[in-house]
Amino acid sequence: MPTLVAVRAPYRLDLTANVLRRLSTNVVDRFDGTTYRRLIGDAKAPALLSVTQTGPTELTVDVTASGKKRFDPAALVERMLGIDVDLEPFYRGAAGVAWLAPLVAGARGVKPPRYPTVWEACVNAIVYQQISIHAAGAILRRVIERYAAPVTIDDGQLYAFPGPQTLIDADAEELRGLGLSINKVVSVRAVARAILDGAIDEAALMLLPTPELMAALVEHRGIGPWTAAVIALRGFGRLDLFPMNDSGVARSVRDLSGSSSVDVEALLAQLGEQRGMLYYHLLLGRLVARGAVELSAAPGGSKDA
Repeated sequence: MPTLVAVRAPYRLDLTANVLRRLSTNVVDRFDGTTYRRLIGDAKAPALLSVTQTGPTELTVDVTASGKKRFDPAALVERMLGIDVDLEPFYRGAAGVAWLAPLVAGARGVKPPRYPTVWEACVNAIVYQQISIHAAGAILRRVIERYAAPVTIDDGQLYAFPGPQTLIDADAEELRGLGLSINKVVSVRAVARAILDGAIDEAALMLLPTPELMAALVEHRGIGPWTAAVIALRGFGRLDLFPMNDSGVARSVRDLSGSSSVDVEALLAQLGEQRGMLYYHLLLGRLVARGAVELSAAPGGSKDA
């Protein structure tokens, strides 16, 4: 039975879903221009989450589960799709940046999404280390398609994200053949074991202030400062962080601002405690440049990015 869930305006599901997905090659998160879908819960018996924006302040959420586990639709979209986040502080800071203000105005309503589990946040951050977004997306897709069974949804397929034990049990050479470096294979497996044995405890980490969260994350193999910042932002919703020392960020700032001399640290200071939203807007800027997203489209009207 679909559930109506109120959202804090302004809200745009199309933009939020697209910055969560990043690429059209994403086989876990699907957005067809109207409805966002993904499989959640146990990867061997997943539930289907479907979300449609049915009004400026309303989402229609449906969770179809075949097993005994039940899900709270409102809690799911609050975590994954940022429905309650108030971005007025970010809007005020961005309004004073000449090159950023038009992008933020056009994207008004995008909210910060989060992965449904810290495991998924860690794997994504590790796979995306030091390679292009397209290369990382292709590698992750191959891994997912190899270790998860597809579910046919309408005219397409969805894959549940493989669980920690699945990638621990996977053959290391096979993972390398799919594109993961040996260091990333070892790092992903180390994180998987840390999650299974409780060394990475999402509930406990959520209670930590951001500096302590970062310190706890970097204790684990394969998680340095950049990776920890991405995990904290995309896995824990910490908008007071921005992943620095990223070549993609530097390129996006240069392309959007028309200058190679933007002082990014001064920009982040101006954006204040919600500086992490710059990460999502830079991603949107790249999607717009490729023609994958239309900022002027009405909610639900963007292209499949």
